[in-house]
Amino acid sequence: MEATTLDQSILVAAQAGDEQAFVRLTAPHRQPLHRHCYRILGSLHDADDALQETMLRAWRGIDHFQPRAPLSSWLYRIATNVSLRMLEQRSRDSAAAVDAHLEPYPDQLLADVASPAAGPEESVEERERIGLAFVAAMQLLPPKQRVTLVLRDVLDWSAREVADLLDDTVPAVNSALQRGRDRLQRERQERSLARAHAPASAAEEERVMRRFQEAWAAVDFDGIVALLADDALLTMPPEAARFEGSVQIGRFFATAPLEGRLDRIQLVPTRANGQPTLAAYAEEQGDGVFEAYGVMVFAIRGDRIDGITGFARQPALFTRLGLPTQVATTANREG
Repeated sequence: MEATTLDQSILVAAQAGDEQAFVRLTAPHRQPLHRHCYRILGSLHDADDALQETMLRAWRGIDHFQPRAPLSSWLYRIATNVSLRMLEQRSRDSAAAVDAHLEPYPDQLLADVASPAAGPEESVEERERIGLAFVAAMQLLPPKQRVTLVLRDVLDWSAREVADLLDDTVPAVNSALQRGRDRLQRERQERSLARAHAPASAAEEERVMRRFQEAWAAVDFDGIVALLADDALLTMPPEAARFEGSVQIGRFFATAPLEGRLDRIQLVPTRANGQPTLAAYAEEQGDGVFEAYGVMVFAIRGDRIDGITGFARQPALFTRLGLPTQVATTANREG
């Protein structure tokens, strides 16, 4: 709903203090703004807070909005400034690891983003730019580079528009953009935080994930290892632990989750960041109740699992994925 097609009666009502009119006016922009904040912040929880603050500021300032420019541009300016201040607050609060705030983004929040199966290159690019590898690599960039890259390469803003928002010069913006692009490119080549999801096909992705779940249910560690790329990577932000290579990852699964008792961990398929995801429920008390245990986001390269990013002990994440925080089973289990 841009300035050229803006329903003037709704805008006038919102500027006169009609809160319902404001909600109608901004509703089409809320999900894109949420993704924008997530790309910058890397955290689903922080994106929620940033969107809420953005809407609050927009509501307080709507009477000053002049529809000479798109409403979306005005809202993105607010959201970007809110996100920048949140990044600045993080740097003041702690010197935590770059991926300390990284969280997956539920696919149910991507309903307005076309599937890659639809064909257009723009749809594929949009999904890549919400992929976990892209978002994780973004966390390595300084705030200015991060914001510049998102505004220029994702939202297609001009260098002048970005310079105006950042109160900077066009040459400085172009320099920040190039440095950000170079850093992202190095991360893609080194694949040091998370792997990009590039399956051979949707059918191949489905086959690999089905075989992984079958091997898990059968506690078949060799079967799991066989599905992994030789140089696969397992990370578990915010923990610093990294397991590189199929052998190390297989050894981790054989020893760490409930000491290898995979039969006491149920997997439920879901999706996050446009990637296949498994929510794990663990029966830790032996009472037949499986509690939210962790979430694994998968990156498939060709016909092998190239990366797994795990997020442990986050029941709230299950809720955001549309899943319960516990499930029960009547199946008889040993031990």
